[in-house]
Amino acid sequence: MSNAVSALNGKIAAGEVTIREAGLRGMITLRGDLSDSKIKSVCTGLTGVNFPAVGQANCVGEKGLCWMSPDELLILVPYAEVNDALAQIAKTLKKKHHLAENVSDARALITVEGAFAREVIAKLAPVDLHPEAFQPGEFRRSHIGQVAAAFWMRDADTIEVICFRSVADYAFDLLAMSAKAGPVGYFD
Repeated sequence: MSNAVSALNGKIAAGEVTIREAGLRGMITLRGDLSDSKIKSVCTGLTGVNFPAVGQANCVGEKGLCWMSPDELLILVPYAEVNDALAQIAKTLKKKHHLAENVSDARALITVEGAFAREVIAKLAPVDLHPEAFQPGEFRRSHIGQVAAAFWMRDADTIEVICFRSVADYAFDLLAMSAKAGPVGYFD
């Protein structure tokens, strides 16, 4: 059996805003009726966080719940806990219509940290990131540059970005370039 490795091997671009690959993270996509009490119960039980409202993410440490669409959640757990979490979902939702899949190895998680994290994302995504429109706990599916991505604010200075593993290098380099002073594409 091979050892799991993260998409970017812990790559970091340090600066006033630091771009950092978060490493391996367990990610489960769960589709179903999000108003169902059993779905809510299993999700909150696995993560220890409140069930998110529309357009929200509730995350603590490596665990969390992110609202992806009216019938989809992204469940975050430590990488080593994914199989147990899937088994618990299957057991709890046995008679409920749902789909739960491990997408951990198909995605990459990149952290944008610093006082200007919001501005780094704002250069790249067609989303209103003004503090009145985008606060900690807010979650958006959009794109950065030319790739699909989802992101949320953990706190006032930290944004986490999820993208497909296949475009992780591009996304990381784009975020690192955006973190430099000036417009995107400006080179020293």
